[in-house]
Amino acid sequence: MRKSVNYIAQAAIIAALYVVLVLALQPLAFGVGQIRVAEALTILPMFTSAAIPGLGLGCLIANILGGAHIIDIIFGSLTTLVAAFLSYKLMKNRWLVPIPPIVLNALVIPIFLKYLYGAPDMYPFMVLLVGAGQFVACYILGNLLITALNPVSKTLFRTKI
Repeated sequence: MRKSVNYIAQAAIIAALYVVLVLALQPLAFGVGQIRVAEALTILPMFTSAAIPGLGLGCLIANILGGAHIIDIIFGSLTTLVAAFLSYKLMKNRWLVPIPPIVLNALVIPIFLKYLYGAPDMYPFMVLLVGAGQFVACYILGNLLITALNPVSKTLFRTKI
């Protein structure tokens, strides 16, 4: 019972952190040239599987509160959920953990930007822009977060399901 309570609490805290980071830095979190700082949290599946639903739920809530299109809310959140699961599968190599959210978001988000929000840029250009923002958030900030969390990770994240 305690293990599942810890798991739910971790997922909820991760979701809340994601939402707060998106909303606090909202001008950076949406659009073609976005750097969604909350995406640095996509490395958390390296430490706990609770990050998988936490990131998916956090993205869902942030997209709703950020005024995203319903298709973006659903499929953008599913993209984050799948990326978190793939990052979890790569947890043994810290340098690979950030790759799924970078690649998946770089390929999927430009579709939404073009067809839901009317961005005039060409798809390949938006892939590069979104990919660059994801690289900064996931790979650079994410690896800084890994470095910061490694010494305390066994205390913070005791559950692996």
